[in-house]
Amino acid sequence: MLKTPYRALLGCLKRPSSQCVVGLTAKGVSQFARYTSNGKSESNGQSRTQEQRKRPVFLASALSATATTIGGTLLYTIVSHDKQKDGDCHYASRAEMELAVEEIQKALGEDAVSTEDEILHSHGYSDWSTINIDRLPVAVTFPKTTEEVATIAKICHQRRVPMIPYSGGSSVEGHFSAPFGGVSVDFVNMNQILEVHSDDLNVVVQPSVPWMDLNEKIKDTGLFFPIDPGPSAQIGGMVGTNCSGTNAVKYGTMRDWVVNLTVVLSDGTILKTRRRPRKSSAGYNLNSLLVGSEGTLGFVTQATLKLAPIPEHTGIAVVTFPSVKAAATMAIEVIRRGVPISAVEILDEVLMSVINKMGATSRKWNEVPTLFFKFSGSDAVVKDSIAQVQSISKKHHANGFQYESDPHKQKALWSARKEALWSMMALRETDGHVWSTDVAVPLSRVSELIDISKKELVELGLFGSILGHIGDGNFHETILFEEKQRNEVEDCVHKMVSRAIEMEGTCTGEHGIGLGKKEFLREEVGEVPIQVMRAIKTSLDPLWLMNPGKIFDRADNNLTKGH
Repeated sequence: MLKTPYRALLGCLKRPSSQCVVGLTAKGVSQFARYTSNGKSESNGQSRTQEQRKRPVFLASALSATATTIGGTLLYTIVSHDKQKDGDCHYASRAEMELAVEEIQKALGEDAVSTEDEILHSHGYSDWSTINIDRLPVAVTFPKTTEEVATIAKICHQRRVPMIPYSGGSSVEGHFSAPFGGVSVDFVNMNQILEVHSDDLNVVVQPSVPWMDLNEKIKDTGLFFPIDPGPSAQIGGMVGTNCSGTNAVKYGTMRDWVVNLTVVLSDGTILKTRRRPRKSSAGYNLNSLLVGSEGTLGFVTQATLKLAPIPEHTGIAVVTFPSVKAAATMAIEVIRRGVPISAVEILDEVLMSVINKMGATSRKWNEVPTLFFKFSGSDAVVKDSIAQVQSISKKHHANGFQYESDPHKQKALWSARKEALWSMMALRETDGHVWSTDVAVPLSRVSELIDISKKELVELGLFGSILGHIGDGNFHETILFEEKQRNEVEDCVHKMVSRAIEMEGTCTGEHGIGLGKKEFLREEVGEVPIQVMRAIKTSLDPLWLMNPGKIFDRADNNLTKGH
């Protein structure tokens, strides 16, 4: 393994059989990571333009800011993936891919294509991801319309060039990696809210609209979009992974809020799934098929989404417990009793300690397992819900209960939940790594799985934390580790995922499969469902050009693992 400065990384990345570790100083991070992976400029908070996206994008905002503060060297590990192996022969050669890129450039203009090393890297590698490989796309394209996306698809289809969608770039399972090269299709220029139908409670948007920006821009209508994943998430990726977030216990997942989709298929065919009613029983539900397909069936270029009324009143409560098991058991009883809560999140004692250590909020928190409740509705409903939750918490030996109805104080009380992941990431050593994954199980098994997982972390001497959308049985485990611990961590995570499946759960509640969890999909659903999925994939994408290597492989292809 070879240590090199930043510029050497670019040469190293061009060697498909290499294995590289690249040292980048904190000063380098401040110079090269000026634009965050969530699409926001650190200086002015505005969405990145296409030109800005052509600058180096290596770390998310929390990491770049932290690296400058703590100094040292950040290490990137890239795992070898040899050319012309594992099904590469099915696709165009690099020379043929470059001819396709030239055709795209002629059709859409020079500004619509980039082959700059930094851009290729940021569209094929992610410091967030649990898995990376050393193959990059040969080019990144920047379409502005559905028709331009169709043009790209037609050219790539004719020359058998793989296509990979890219919007927010916040995937943690390698969704936008390019295991077979090909063309990355970046939707940065397709970031408009096209129509707002406030009387119909829906909105028409393009794929690179961030959900937080959407809510900010439509708030005067008295409506909002309730799906709330990570702050950097954009609509295209949210559709691709069927994401959810803290509000899932009340509002469900992304699939529940999609009215229709406009999709470009692999050969350039433009498909609209249906019209604009809030419900329909006409034909197959193509929305449900495409939501969660991770870009493997087509490019989502437009989405009509349902909206909900902004609640009249809201409330936040924080409840502390002597153990994770007590907290989880209490949360499940709240759900079983039918108390109308909007969210219930669990943070373990490790994460509460990290939040204090990093000074992420304006207050000092008790370093014990903690539940964060969100309430919404009429004043009477909110007050009654709070009273019920407080009563149930006493039954489960809660050692603290705090409630706020004032909006400003609510924000302060919810701040620990909001800053939890960033605090954990910021604690990472300069030469360290992070592994963040999620699972979901039936409600009756949540406390058991969390308890077993935490004990295993302790037994292995690993530093990890638990954060969960416990109201729907979904939780995240985040582990900080050194390179020498990688095998231990991988084994620990894989055991947790397998255990979740054994408990009749799923290997992923909201992150998706991507490259990282393909082996667990087979373990979870079995071979026959995967054969059905392959048949659907083949019918819509006969050449397997759309985001290949994700969710499952071609029957004749077993993609080399990354890390």
